[in-house]
Amino acid sequence: MRKGENPSKNILLPTSVSSHRVIIPLYIPNEEGYYKDSFQIFEYCLLSVVKTSVTKLKISVVSNNSCDSVNDKLFQLQQQGLIDELIIEKEAIGKINSILKALRTAKERLITVTDADVLFNEGWEKAVLDVFEALPKAGSVSPVPVFRTHLRLTSNIWFRYLFSKKLFFRPVKNPEGLTAFAKSIGWPRLDLKYKDVIGTIKAKNNTIAVLGCSHFVVTYKREIFKQSPNENSIYQLGGNSEQLYLDEPVLKMGGYRLATYDNYAFHMGNTFEPWMKEVYENLKETEKITIDYNSLPLLKQNKFEYFLSEKIFKKLFAFKKIYRYILKSKGLSEEQIKNFTS
Repeated sequence: MRKGENPSKNILLPTSVSSHRVIIPLYIPNEEGYYKDSFQIFEYCLLSVVKTSVTKLKISVVSNNSCDSVNDKLFQLQQQGLIDELIIEKEAIGKINSILKALRTAKERLITVTDADVLFNEGWEKAVLDVFEALPKAGSVSPVPVFRTHLRLTSNIWFRYLFSKKLFFRPVKNPEGLTAFAKSIGWPRLDLKYKDVIGTIKAKNNTIAVLGCSHFVVTYKREIFKQSPNENSIYQLGGNSEQLYLDEPVLKMGGYRLATYDNYAFHMGNTFEPWMKEVYENLKETEKITIDYNSLPLLKQNKFEYFLSEKIFKKLFAFKKIYRYILKSKGLSEEQIKNFTS
């Protein structure tokens, strides 16, 4: 039997002071073997976000069928105020569906989706914002440039800047950063030909962004997710899920997939190494300021432009002679062209 009126009725929800949310999907089914160091690495990820972010951003962690010991520790972190939203799924729902859990109620202008093994460095949020501000059509920006992404779902950029000197191959800003990423995914080293030059675009205020981006840490404009499928992904991990839900929506909204010119985060992998602790402990606590990301220009869907760039124009790169000519016109030497096309 109800007595009286619910005091919450007709009360307006408070307006959030944050316009940036970080979503971290987490899958640690046990703390042995492959996953032995996973929670420690996740803590470095979480704490480095808190330590280095410029704004008072919101953090969502989605535990995807993690074990009870991990969920208990997550709850403690939330109690400490380090996690704003904690979602615990007792059944495996997969990486993409974990992201969707938090994404579907997120109202922030910018959404950063990161793997749980990323160590954020000082300046990452400012560097990402600089790219968004300099290039109004930027739809996703990673704080980690990766080698040879200049043709990875970037046809709309080439379509717009093919005859412009703003799109050019420039020397890699941070070769050590590219090498560190290669080692984190199991490569013993990275040959010079991969960290010599990189495809870039130069925008206003001399801001330089790298063409293309990977999946493991990316900041998106919220509207791009309007183009993501309505139904859940059928994959636990991999398949075509990241392309369908995270990559193609950027293109369908007319956005550019980019990365910062310098390296502002590290991919740690699943095994703890002493350098991770050293880097984290040397990070300075960043003073938080208020930045209204809602002033960033909205992306607007252009189906005709999408058709031209994705269905017709991109086919030009399949012709080796045309591709070689384009690479030469964008600053590559004959030896570099050989490396890029072999």
